[in-house]
Amino acid sequence: MLAMIKRNLLLYFRDHSGVFFSLLGALISFVLYLVFLKKNMLASWHQMPDAKLLLDTWLIGGTLAITSITTTLTSLALMVTDKEKHIADDLTLTDAGPLRLFTSYLISAAVIGTLTQLAMFGIMWGGFYLTDGLTLSGTAILNTLGLMVTSSLLAVVVNAAIVQGIHTVDSLGKLGTIIGTAAGFLVGTYIPIGALPSFAQSMVKFIPGSYVAALYRQFLMDDKLKTAFAGHLATRHTFERLMGVRLTWSTLLTQQETYLIMGLIFSGTVALVFGLKWLQIQHRRQYLRER
Repeated sequence: MLAMIKRNLLLYFRDHSGVFFSLLGALISFVLYLVFLKKNMLASWHQMPDAKLLLDTWLIGGTLAITSITTTLTSLALMVTDKEKHIADDLTLTDAGPLRLFTSYLISAAVIGTLTQLAMFGIMWGGFYLTDGLTLSGTAILNTLGLMVTSSLLAVVVNAAIVQGIHTVDSLGKLGTIIGTAAGFLVGTYIPIGALPSFAQSMVKFIPGSYVAALYRQFLMDDKLKTAFAGHLATRHTFERLMGVRLTWSTLLTQQETYLIMGLIFSGTVALVFGLKWLQIQHRRQYLRER
């Protein structure tokens, strides 16, 4: 299986234009913020101390969540390509077998998702450090790095559940365009969650990436929030709700509750994805025996 993971990673990173375009969905939100959104958002929150730094970290959190979604989906295109060209049929004849082969695609996608998030984090933090003097604490950085792995694993299994029903690269490309565009809105990066219509705000609660974005923002914005809203807890909670720093069910979710929801989504999706794959393998074996 390690050989298959290495193969998948090499095929992905050798395609330099493919790597760039897989990052493009996340880069768009970064560029849109710098060119169009930053000035208007600063005007809305200019009364807060360090408003510029607070919004910079807000944008980083949302963009990293988008990156985990779009790059893992793009990396799973190899699985679709191998299936479309019947390469997967040959690969299943190796010692790896169909289930390990499938797992290798998922692990490769998770590694790619983590590395691309790390690259985006470096680009955005570097840019904001040079322009706004943004600094982050060691704790914030470590929590962010850990969440990169968690978010990649979550995005991979959710995307794998979608990709299971895709049989051509062309169809996956069209689907990727839709998902990449929708992700920017549903994790509250193009438009703050509080500015979305009520129906869209309800939809956000069913999008795994929105919980990832919320955790990123909590980790990256914690110190800035304490400074900006010192002694104004109610105002801070209002800001967190409107900007998607913490999602709301009956009350604002804590970090532990957010992780719990992500864990439940991950466990349920893993069971679904591998259950469907096992059924496909059994069906194929039965078909071959009947022949």
